[in-house]
Amino acid sequence: MGALERASAAAGVSTPSLMERAGAALAQEAMRLAGPGGRVLVLCGRGNNGGDGLVAARWLRAMGLPVSCELLPGEVARMPSEARGALEAAGFSPAPIAESLAVERGDVVIDALFGTGLSRAPAGDAASAIHRIARWRALGAKVLAADLPSGLRSDTGQPFAPCVKADVTVTFGEMKVGLALEPGASLAGEVKVADIGIPEEAMRQASPPWAHLLEEADAVSRIPIREADSHKGTYGHVLVVAGSAGKTGAAALSGMGALRAGAGLSTVAARPDALPVIQAHAPELMGFPLAGGFALELADLEALLEAAQGKQALAIGPGIPRGPETGALLGALAERLEIPMVLDADALNAIAADKSLLARAKAPLVATPHPGEMGRLLGATPAEVLGDRIGAARAVAAERRMVVVLKGAHTVVAGVDGTAYVNPTGNPGMATGGAGDVLTGICAGLLAQGLSPLDAALVAVYAHGLAGDLAARRRGQLGLVASDLLDGICEVWAGWGR
Repeated sequence: MGALERASAAAGVSTPSLMERAGAALAQEAMRLAGPGGRVLVLCGRGNNGGDGLVAARWLRAMGLPVSCELLPGEVARMPSEARGALEAAGFSPAPIAESLAVERGDVVIDALFGTGLSRAPAGDAASAIHRIARWRALGAKVLAADLPSGLRSDTGQPFAPCVKADVTVTFGEMKVGLALEPGASLAGEVKVADIGIPEEAMRQASPPWAHLLEEADAVSRIPIREADSHKGTYGHVLVVAGSAGKTGAAALSGMGALRAGAGLSTVAARPDALPVIQAHAPELMGFPLAGGFALELADLEALLEAAQGKQALAIGPGIPRGPETGALLGALAERLEIPMVLDADALNAIAADKSLLARAKAPLVATPHPGEMGRLLGATPAEVLGDRIGAARAVAAERRMVVVLKGAHTVVAGVDGTAYVNPTGNPGMATGGAGDVLTGICAGLLAQGLSPLDAALVAVYAHGLAGDLAARRRGQLGLVASDLLDGICEVWAGWGR
């Protein structure tokens, strides 16, 4: 947004003009929330976010709503010229925020304390104001955030302490990453994007590393229509290298995920003691026995190359028996094969310590780590990964030259060019064993049908999350299990006419 605002100024659209539209949009939403008889309290900081609040207060007064506007003590003298102009135009005396102000159910509190420029935790009077907003909300007032809740880091979705929890956020110009990722998405409440007049010329000139919020049309448009004269060979054959004693379910879920995604055939390669159990889960799965010891090792290379003959995609990792040579085996496979590979679970753990293992890969790669696996790939802790999920996904995608699917609440997909995507589908019921194995299979099944690694990842994460949402509507979140997603994905395709 900073780049867009600078480009807008160069195109002749001033900051006061953008501020006027932002404040007007904020006022319209406050009027909707307040309803008949509702009062509005606008709390402003010294920056341009406070200027947006001051413009909103002026509009609300013109609309006839009872409105009061208060500022953090001592901030008027530090206001930039644009915000000071908004204050002068509003005609309000800069009263300090009052601890004892009577805010009741039905009233609206507009949080215009801090915007996208916040770089440290609110302190002093600002922190006190945020705590007051929380108390007023507990009394039944509606909290409306200007651009984003004060205290939220706009680029990561991580909150400082304290941070406002809003009922509605009106964000200006473009969606902010911090409003799409958790916990920012929950702190923001309902998010509405207001057009504030950023010109198309500015959009073309500004070139930050873009992030996109996935929409249903993004997924539907990437799925090919089936021809009437097609057959199972038309839609590809997936090889799933997965499963071991005690972890046969992971292989079955991945193999069936590939079939439910539309692949014509799905073969699971596993040790002979595990393979019959895997196939017993689903008669649709074919099997390829991998003779040898327990762990996957370099001695398995020729057998896996044989198994990969005639296949259009390979998924490897869920429940595999990992040993000291598993990483080297994966590197050799990626160097010898040209079909796309999906790496998950212990396949990712096997390559984490050695960045050179996939350096000579011919195969296009998709990685599907959870935060712990991502941390091992980066040499970071899971907490550090969660602190900047888009940054982590971009870093691994660029460094390892692979599409990265960082799983979790609002999964992040990063392409090798740095473009990132946030997936809005899914729910907490999907926090269950095997859900990621289904995703691995879905992604591989789409790759087998000819989708590019990035397109396959985008369709897979959106459809997988939506399958979970549909399953949760039928069964609730508490008892959701991974196999429910296999039914849910069929509902997704049916709803999309696929």
